[in-house]
This record gives sequence, C-alpha cells and structure tokens, in this order.
Amino acid sequence: MKGKVSVCCCFFILFLLLSELTGFIATEVKECERNREDKVLSCYRKRVNELYVEDPDKDSSGKIEVTLNISLPNLHCELIGLDIQDEMGRHEIGHIDNSVKIPLNNGDGCRFESHFSINKIPGNFHVSTHSATAQPQNPDMTHVIHKLSFGDQLQAQKIRGSFNALEGADKLSSNPLASHDYILKIVPTVYEDMSGKQQYPFQYTVANKEYVVYSHTGRITPAIWFRYDLTPITLKYIERRQPLYRFITTICAIIGGTFTVAGIFDSCIFTASEAWKKIQLGKMQ
Repeated sequence: MKGKVSVCCCFFILFLLLSELTGFIATEVKECERNREDKVLSCYRKRVNELYVEDPDKDSSGKIEVTLNISLPNLHCELIGLDIQDEMGRHEIGHIDNSVKIPLNNGDGCRFESHFSINKIPGNFHVSTHSATAQPQNPDMTHVIHKLSFGDQLQAQKIRGSFNALEGADKLSSNPLASHDYILKIVPTVYEDMSGKQQYPFQYTVANKEYVVYSHTGRITPAIWFRYDLTPITLKYIERRQPLYRFITTICAIIGGTFTVAGIFDSCIFTASEAWKKIQLGKMQ
C-alpha cells in the first residue's frame, strides 16, 4: 500500500511542478496606474483614486502617429482624399504623404491606406472628395474600416484594450449619401516589456453616427469623419515574470505539503487496516 501511495504522490508532485514551471516561464502583464507624483505603481486590477496628467512619450514632439486603412468599394481612387484639422489651426486638404490608393472592383472602388501624424490636441481627420479636382454628383461613402490605430504598433498578445477598436467596422449597407461621424476618445498608454523597453500605443473608445446634411444651397458633400480628443489619464502595462524566490518557495511547499499529507493518509490507512485485522481476529469488542 505504501508503494501505491508513494507512486501517486510522485505523479501528483510532478503535475504540480509542471504547472508551476509553466506559470514561472510564462510572462504576466500587470495593469498599473501611477499616482500624480509618479512614484507609486498600483498594479493588477487594483484602482487608486489619484490620477496624473503627463505626456508619457516626451520624445514625440507633441505628435501621435496614425495608421488608417479603409476601403470604399463604390468610389474611384482619384476622388478620395484625406483632410486633417485641429484646434491649433492646422487645416490640410488632400494629405498625400505616406498614402497609397489601391483600385478595387475593376477601378470602381478604392482601398485607401495612409500613415500620418496628428497633434496631441482635439481635432479631426476625414476621408472625403474635398480635394478632388471635380466633385462627383453622388459620392458613395459606404466603407469598411480595416485598421485605425494610434502610436506604436503593439505586438504583445493577450493585452486587454482597444488598440484597433474600429477594425472590421462595416458600413456597406448604409445610405450611400450619408456622412459618418466616429467620435474617438484616445487614451495614452505605456507598455513596458521584460527588458524594460517601453512602447507608446494609444487605446481609444468610439461612438458613431451617420446622417445626411442639407443647407440652403442643397445637400452637403458627405465624408467619413474621425473626431478625436485625448484623455488626461495614462494607463501603463508592465510585462513581468514570477520572481525566482517565489517559484522556489512554491516548489518547496508543494513537495513538503504533499509528503506531509501522504504521510497522514498512509498512517490513517495503516491504523484502519490494523483495526480491521483485530476485528477479524475477534480481539476488539
């Protein structure tokens, strides 16, 4: 019987050791908020009341990199342009730097990809026909958004957050003459990996509406608007591995606890076995 208990204990210890080893090797990501003095990190799901206002990426010169990838299957590429505006007075019509237009549907549609920067102040950028030399009579703004992201492109997996919240947004069944408003609330984020290297992506939440606008001169040319504002709160993710001392302590606890419980179990079995033998021999009343 002792041999069976020992074998079971060995298998149990091996199972727990492998489980702990897997947990030790794997990295964990802590979600943290700093206090306004930037000294104390409150991590995991714990929340603190003190928040801080700070630009996490001081080397960005007040800019945020934006990546936009959108398809308009019913609008010719030569009609599509990107306009950028903000509260500092920037008003750029027909942004073309780092932009690519790929014809779709035998040239009837277009996939528009652009990489540009915006200032860290409220503003908007929009896809429209405003920069076209000739305005179409009935521009069709139905679209699918493949990607809209801000800041560094985060490669980490299993991170909760909306770094590409509009991915897959499908407005192909919308009114072709409608404008689309996407209202974005951008959250500065810091991601620190195991080596201490930091990345600066931006999460965002989104609300949207679509509408057809008319003025006294007639219908206003539709567009796809992305209106953004930044929150003053910075969220930080820290990638860490379980400390070695904790791993060793857990292993010792597993081995010691298992053998202790096994000893108690074996003792109980032995005592019960001896009592049963005595009963069979008629030595116990």
